[in-house]
Amino acid sequence: MKHNKIKNNTRNASILIVEDHPVFRDGLIQLISRESDMHVSGEAESASEALNLIRHSRPDLILVDITLKESSGIELIREINRTYDHIPMLVISMHDETIFVDRVLQAGARGYIPKCETTLNIVDAIHQVLNGRIYISEQMVDRVLNRYIRGDTGNAGSPLGSLSEREFEVFSHIGQGLVNREIAGMLCVSTKTVATYRERIKEKLNIKSSSELNRYAILYFQLEQTR
Repeated sequence: MKHNKIKNNTRNASILIVEDHPVFRDGLIQLISRESDMHVSGEAESASEALNLIRHSRPDLILVDITLKESSGIELIREINRTYDHIPMLVISMHDETIFVDRVLQAGARGYIPKCETTLNIVDAIHQVLNGRIYISEQMVDRVLNRYIRGDTGNAGSPLGSLSEREFEVFSHIGQGLVNREIAGMLCVSTKTVATYRERIKEKLNIKSSSELNRYAILYFQLEQTR
């Protein structure tokens, strides 16, 4: 497979990586450093660190994970898009549900690729977004197109549309069968904070018990995978 190189090959594109898992972040740095037409200009593990780096370095592209310390990556994307609408963003995430693609693109990102993709695909995604194109991994394209063909363009008209990005992220982890302690570890927050998110989700979705929330979330994401 041949990469779609950056059109202006005389320019070495600067990439900011926003990822709170050090091992995966280091892997991305090594991957990008092997490319002759791009380099890593900075790395951050939280939204506040990312915004500070953007103010000083103005990167050509930002790689963003959905799950960050302090806040959701999608909330960060919205903030960047409001302030620096010329900087393209590519989300690289462990989530492979198409509903996250909807939210990411609506927030202002230019692409979405799961972390399980090969390194070759990740590099190609970066090149495509730098060239002004939108990138969605091949495994998601059919599902995304089917949603739009059916007129299902997300959950804005459903109760799920009332959830904040962080609440929806917690909801997705519940749908994967994770308990509060596991979710807290993934989001780098306390179990008490996760419990608070669960209560807010229950209130917004008009769900009375935790067991009902668990069943609803698991069923929702099982159905999402079949679409």
